[in-house]
Amino acid sequence: MKKLLAVLTLLFASSAWAGDFEDGLAAYKKQDYAVAIAKYGLAAAQGSPDAQLNLGSMYDNGQGVVQDYAEAIRLYKLAAAQGEAKAQFNLGNIYRNGKGVVQDYPEAVRWYKLSAAQGAVKAQFNLGSMYDNGRGVGQDYAEAVRWYMLAAAQGDVRAQANLGVMFRNGQGVVQDYAQAVHLYKLSAAQGNANAQFNLALMYGKGQGVAQDYAEAVRWYELAAAQGDADAQFNLGLMYGKGQGVGLDYAEAVRWYKLAAAQGDTEAQLNLGVKYGNGQGVQQDYVRNHMWMNLATINGNAMAIKNRDIVEAQMTPKQISLAKKMAADCQARKFKNCD
Repeated sequence: MKKLLAVLTLLFASSAWAGDFEDGLAAYKKQDYAVAIAKYGLAAAQGSPDAQLNLGSMYDNGQGVVQDYAEAIRLYKLAAAQGEAKAQFNLGNIYRNGKGVVQDYPEAVRWYKLSAAQGAVKAQFNLGSMYDNGRGVGQDYAEAVRWYMLAAAQGDVRAQANLGVMFRNGQGVVQDYAQAVHLYKLSAAQGNANAQFNLALMYGKGQGVAQDYAEAVRWYELAAAQGDADAQFNLGLMYGKGQGVGLDYAEAVRWYKLAAAQGDTEAQLNLGVKYGNGQGVQQDYVRNHMWMNLATINGNAMAIKNRDIVEAQMTPKQISLAKKMAADCQARKFKNCD
C-alpha cells in the first residue's frame, strides 16, 4: 500500500508540473524567455527535473536572465539528484572549466561518471578524455579506451578520432595501424578535421594502408578547408615537394600563408624560406626576415639560424623595416601580414 501511495504521489506531482513545463518549453522555442523562465520556475519548484535542467541552462548561458552560475549549479544539482543525465554532464563541464566554482577535475569526473553510466555519449567522451590526459584521475589509457569505445559505438566522431590515435600509438591497446585507419575513416567521413588530418598522415607514411600521396593530399585538403593549420602546413609541404600533386611553389606558399596566419611557426619558417629563395613569390629579404622573426617567437632554432644568415645580406634600413613589420604582424595576431 505504501509503495502504491508513493507511485500515486509521484504521478500526481508529475501531472501538476507537466503543464507548466510544456508552457515553458513552448515559450522558450518562441524565444519568449521571460515566460519560459516563469513557467520553468513553477515546474522546477514542484520537482520537475526537466524544468530544473532547462532553467539551469538558461542561467548558465544568460538567456533571459543575468548569467548566474551559482543558480545554474543549484538547479542542475536538483535535476542531477533525480538522475537527469544531462544535468550531471553539465555539472561535469562546470567543474572541469571552473565556471562559477573553483576548477575541480575530480568533481568533474564524478559527475561525468554518473552521466556516462546512463549512456550519455558526451559524458563518455569527456570521461575518456579525462583518463587520457590524467585530469582528476591517474592517467589510464586503458580506461580512456574503454570510455572512448562506448562513445564511438554511439557514433561520436571525436571518440572515433581519439581511438584512432590510441591504436596508432599503442596507448591502452596493442598498436594497430589498420584499426587506427578504420577509426579515422569513420570519423573523417563525418567531417571531423582531426581525423581527416590523421588519416592523411597515415596515407602519407603508409601506415595501415599502402602509401598514397594523392590520397593524403585529398584528406589534407578536407581538413585544411575547415581551417586545420597542421593540414594547411602539410599541404604546403606536399606542393613544395610535388608529392601527390604537381610541384607548385605558388600553391605551397598559399597554404603556408594560411597556416602562418594561425601562428604555425613551421609554416612561418617555410614561408620565410620561400621569400628568401624566390619560390612561388618574388624574392624579398625583408619578408623573409619578418617571417623568420615571427617563427623565432616560440624558439624555432632553424628560424633563428636562417634569420641571422639573411641579415648579412640586408641593409640596416631593411632590417629595421622587417622588425617593425614583424612587430605589427604579431600585434595583429598574424592576420593580414603579407
